[in-house]
Amino acid sequence: MSIIAEAPGFLQVFSDGSVKRFDPEIVPASTESINGHKFKDVIIDSSKPITGRLFLPSTPTQGFSSKLPVVVYFHGGGFCIGSTTWLGYHHFLGDFSVASQSIVLSVDYRLAPENRLPIAYEDCYSSLDWLSHQVRSEPWLEQADLSRVFLSGDSAGGNIAHHLAIKAIQNKTCNVKIKGLLLIHPYFGSEKRTENEMAEGEAGNVASNDMFWGLSIPEGSNRDYFGCNFDKAELSASEWYQFPRVVVFVAGLDFLKERGVTYAEFLRKKGVEVVRLVETEGEPHVFHVFHPKSEATRLLQQQMDEFLKSY
Repeated sequence: MSIIAEAPGFLQVFSDGSVKRFDPEIVPASTESINGHKFKDVIIDSSKPITGRLFLPSTPTQGFSSKLPVVVYFHGGGFCIGSTTWLGYHHFLGDFSVASQSIVLSVDYRLAPENRLPIAYEDCYSSLDWLSHQVRSEPWLEQADLSRVFLSGDSAGGNIAHHLAIKAIQNKTCNVKIKGLLLIHPYFGSEKRTENEMAEGEAGNVASNDMFWGLSIPEGSNRDYFGCNFDKAELSASEWYQFPRVVVFVAGLDFLKERGVTYAEFLRKKGVEVVRLVETEGEPHVFHVFHPKSEATRLLQQQMDEFLKSY
C-alpha cells in the first residue's frame, strides 16, 4: 500500500483509498466562560454526521435585551483537512465573538476525499436550516438576530460561503437572511493558470493546490468544475443583484491573492451591490489560523467587525 497524495503533517491518502489525518493541537468541548466568551459543541445532523461549535459572548456589551448578529463560519483546508476544534480556529473565533459582539457558529462539514464536493456545500447549507429551527429551542440562540446572518470562512471555507449564497438565492427556501459574506483568502481555481501560478518558483504551490482540488472535486471533473471555478456560476442578472454584500480579504504574501482579487472583480462586473477588497500586507495564507493572537489577526478581526456593523 503506497501513499498517493500527501500534505505533510496533515494528510496522507493511500492507494487503497484509506485516509490518515494528523490534527494539530485541539481544544476540547467546554461550556465554561473563557476570555470573555462561552463555547460548546452542537450536533447539526447526527446522521451524516455534521457538528458545530457555538461561541457566545459571556456578557454582551449591548445588554441582554439586544439581539446579536450571527456569523456562520466554515474552516479551510482544501476541503480535505481542518476542524472547528483546531486551536487556531478556536481562539480566532472565540476572540472574534467577543470583539464583534456576535454569536458564531463554526461548522464541521464532512471532508474529502471520502466525501467529495458538493457534499461540503450540502452539509454547510444544512447548518443554516439547523440555525433557523434551533433559534427557539437552543438557549444560546435566544439573542440571535436571524435577520443579520453573515457567512464567513477562510480558504476553502470562503469558497463554501460563496456557494451557499448562490444556493440560497437559487433555492429561495433559506429561512435566515444572509446579510453579507466575509471571505478570508478564498480558495478558487480553474484549468487556466493565473500569472502568479505560472511564475518561477511557484511549482510547489501549484502542485499542492492541484492535489487538493484533485482530492475534493468529483472524480472525472477538472478545475473548471463549478465548485472550483467561480466563473461557472449560473445566475441571471436579477439573481446576481440579490447577492449579499461582500468583503474579500487577501494577504500580500498569499499564493492565492490573485484569485481573491479576480473574484472581487468578477462580483463587481456581475453587478453585486457592495464588494470590498481588503489586503493585509506582509502576511501569508490563513495567517490568522496559525497566529490567532497576532496584531495582524487583531486588525483582521477589527475589519470584520466594521463590516458587520456597517449593515
